[in-house]
Amino acid sequence: MFNIKSERSGKYVNVLYGEMAYKAFEPAILPPNPPINVNEELSLLMGKAQRVIGKLDGITEQIPDIDLFVAMYVRKEALLSSQIEGTQATLDDILDPDIENNTNLEVADVLNYIKAMQFAVSKLDELPLCNRLLKETHVVLMEGVRGQEKNPGEFRRSQNWIGPQGGSLKNAVFVPPTRENMENSMFELEKFMNVQDEMDPLLKIALIHYQFETIHPFLDGNGRIGRMLITLWMIQYGLLQYPVFYISYYFKRNRVEYYDRLMEVRLKGHFEEWLWFFLKAIIATAEDASENINIIHKLKGENVAKIKALPGRKDTVVNLFNYIERNPIIDIAKTSKELGLQYNTVAKAVEKLVALDILEQVNSFKRNRRFAYTQYLNVLRKDTQL
Repeated sequence: MFNIKSERSGKYVNVLYGEMAYKAFEPAILPPNPPINVNEELSLLMGKAQRVIGKLDGITEQIPDIDLFVAMYVRKEALLSSQIEGTQATLDDILDPDIENNTNLEVADVLNYIKAMQFAVSKLDELPLCNRLLKETHVVLMEGVRGQEKNPGEFRRSQNWIGPQGGSLKNAVFVPPTRENMENSMFELEKFMNVQDEMDPLLKIALIHYQFETIHPFLDGNGRIGRMLITLWMIQYGLLQYPVFYISYYFKRNRVEYYDRLMEVRLKGHFEEWLWFFLKAIIATAEDASENINIIHKLKGENVAKIKALPGRKDTVVNLFNYIERNPIIDIAKTSKELGLQYNTVAKAVEKLVALDILEQVNSFKRNRRFAYTQYLNVLRKDTQL
């Protein structure tokens, strides 16, 4: 485990003595030394990643209802990122119309991620990406959920480690830097994030994400903050205008390789292989997001045409359709309350959308019936199932 073949990324240091002795990793300051070798393969991936990110950002500029996609994609990234950490929630759980009464700790983790992302994006108008912003975002992420006792909003004051549940420093897979080295490493990382240099921004955020995950500055929530950092960087750097990027989609599908690539950097200094993996993740995520936006936009056009073809007045049906794009699983009682309409008025509009194959009943109850915009959900559910 501690047979490091290169100190390019850092080194293990001895901590304490005797029975209490262990080794903690001390990361080197970024950028790597020797510098990144941008060979032909890496250069081609960089070019493709830049193009697909540009395409995704261009699509969001052309979509009139971009807020709809932002809301749904933030939910998707929140869910996928939380699932990587072991959260057993599904998309249907976080879209439950009765979520106020049915929220459990699993769902609360995801909802807090959504709040934290929204908070951090809004804060970018006031602050650059910095340790203060990360700490304030961490407070929102950990509020009222598991881990809330682990100093929300503060860098850790004790040693942490990554390993099997119930394990200890003795059988840890990885031991991040000591508290003292962690503080200095985060100070240096903050400088690296904000220094003006010639490094390609996608390579830079790949290094920032690696370094943050290696430093592991919080007692809990490091993975989620570290993945959130990627989208925030893209927005700050002007690569994306909106958080319509869910890189956890790729990290979840390739979870073992994701963790292995990070460890390969620590143990062997293999930054180039990590950058290759990260750029592949950028490309796959951006292409998937672009494709889904196009599918959903086309689906909306088809369904709007169906609604327009209905005879008579259709104001309520239009309002209901707009509502289900943001709340694709509904019950009539809550929907009527939120739309400020009579129960029977909404029930009749629901029946019309069912007849048009836009909504379908997803339970067998005669009362408290629940309906879903299934075609829309099927697009969003991709890779979110447990």
